[in-house]
Amino acid sequence: MKVLVIGGTGVISRAIVPQLLAKQHEVTLYNRGSKSLSFAGRVRQITGDRADRETFKTSLQKESFDVVIDMVCFFEPDVHSTLETFSDRVQQIIVCSSIAAYKRPYQTVPVREDAETLWEDPIFSYAFNKAAVDRYLQAMIHDHGLPITIIRPSLTFGAGAANFGVLRQNYGVVERIRNGKPLLMCGDGNNPWSFTFVDDLAKAFVGAVGNQRTYGQHYHASSEERTMWKDLYLEIGKILGKEVHLFHLPSEVLYHADPNLCAHLYYEKTYPGLFDNSKVRRDIPEFQPTISLNQGLRSLISWFEAESRAIDPEKDALEDKLFEVHRSLMHQVDGVFAK
Repeated sequence: MKVLVIGGTGVISRAIVPQLLAKQHEVTLYNRGSKSLSFAGRVRQITGDRADRETFKTSLQKESFDVVIDMVCFFEPDVHSTLETFSDRVQQIIVCSSIAAYKRPYQTVPVREDAETLWEDPIFSYAFNKAAVDRYLQAMIHDHGLPITIIRPSLTFGAGAANFGVLRQNYGVVERIRNGKPLLMCGDGNNPWSFTFVDDLAKAFVGAVGNQRTYGQHYHASSEERTMWKDLYLEIGKILGKEVHLFHLPSEVLYHADPNLCAHLYYEKTYPGLFDNSKVRRDIPEFQPTISLNQGLRSLISWFEAESRAIDPEKDALEDKLFEVHRSLMHQVDGVFAK
């Protein structure tokens, strides 16, 4: 099939495109053309900025595709643009959403798609905007029967990752463990979570292409290995052969310290990240998550060390400051409750 990927250079897209090519699909990417990727010679590239709505529409309506996969649909104007451009011209539109779109607290754990409602509060803007996109898509499915498929990833890691770690420190996590520096853990670290790696997640997107069972449906897709947040760091310690020194602060404190950086911790990551994959496995049998936390982290560390060793000095300094807050708090507690 002729598949257009809007985006194509992000973390998830980097895994989707090779799997599409392995299935003999003819792949075209639409993006700003600012990144060089290993599969570039095997795909067609259309350079453009989706935020330029008129150019996006006029240039792509000259093309012919069977399926469109929109990986960069973050706001309502994005989804309006996609449907206006393609809704009567393609067999299927697949949109990448997020589990952040679900309203919390969840109604079910593990979470089931059809038992949940969508986020409503603009205070967490990422979730609010993703939920608005989902509402619009579901209305178009309900009112017009459009062949739309919605896939909601959970926290997903892979080459190109820019959101790894509690403070999204990326390689800084590995460096701090290597150097014996303390690492922040949100809460007590025992919140259950399924950490997903891109090669597994990509199976859901590729398996949905041209799959009529997925038309008009919405799914989440995540790892099925049950771990806790602290395991993310403890497993790196095992891989490196280093002891991991964790310190703990409540998500409320972290949100107060840096609302932009830590909103996802306060509004999303404090709830169990466990998801029931029954629906996606029923309709997309290809989706069989097999990558363990250990395997995925080994691959990610290799990518960090080969491609992206940079450490964000601001986040590293923030982590040090938060450790001082923690140490001061513990001293105060010791003083108050000393016998």
